[in-house]
Amino acid sequence: MSAEVLTEEFEVLESIYPTELSIVSDREIQIDVEPDETIDNDHPFKLQLSVHYPDEYPDSLPHLTLVAIEGELEGTEHEALLDSLTEVGEENVGMAMTFTLVSHLREQMTSLVRKRADQLMAEETEKERLAIEAEEARTRGTPVTVESFKAWKIKFTREMTQKKTKDEEEKLRALSPKEREEWKRAATRPTGRQLFEKNKNLEHDDDSFVEEGAVSVDISQYDRSQLRAHEDDDDDGDGVHFSDSD
Repeated sequence: MSAEVLTEEFEVLESIYPTELSIVSDREIQIDVEPDETIDNDHPFKLQLSVHYPDEYPDSLPHLTLVAIEGELEGTEHEALLDSLTEVGEENVGMAMTFTLVSHLREQMTSLVRKRADQLMAEETEKERLAIEAEEARTRGTPVTVESFKAWKIKFTREMTQKKTKDEEEKLRALSPKEREEWKRAATRPTGRQLFEKNKNLEHDDDSFVEEGAVSVDISQYDRSQLRAHEDDDDDGDGVHFSDSD
């Protein structure tokens, strides 16, 4: 490689990248590279490409290194960019390739930024979906089953009993001794419902009582003439007759 050829390439690069290019030595330069498009202003992304030219350049590839100046560059991303630059360099062996390498790097950085933006959007969408599902589950509540209802009823009854006992204890403490005794007597007195249930049970007991030896008669088995004959017999036996002989 003649120094004159490399000097000419440096002059061209300086005209294209007047602020981005730094000449480290007669065989090494550094160029600050940004994506072609700025997609996310909140996450700036800039790399520094270092190019070291061997004696055989441009018939052999220059040595390339990448360093993140702004933003982050993960290991897999760094490796993918260098592999892509090497592939382009191999296609341009024998020619001045620095401008081509920088242009390709800008394109790859743009693709990387877009991929990051899409991934970030997908993550935000997933977070929103999970938040909506959580809110729907909270407002919808837990489906009620027979088992869950029984468990709830037991718990609810126990809580109500405890609350009633506590309220009664507080009420008793506020009463005088005489009022407390009266309240206790009233509490043990049966309620109207209890009296009703008791009378109802007694009625059922009377209905179920049958005198021993009693015979049931089905009146539908008799016709009207038989019934009238029985009635006449009863009238003859029970009636009072007066004689005219007197």
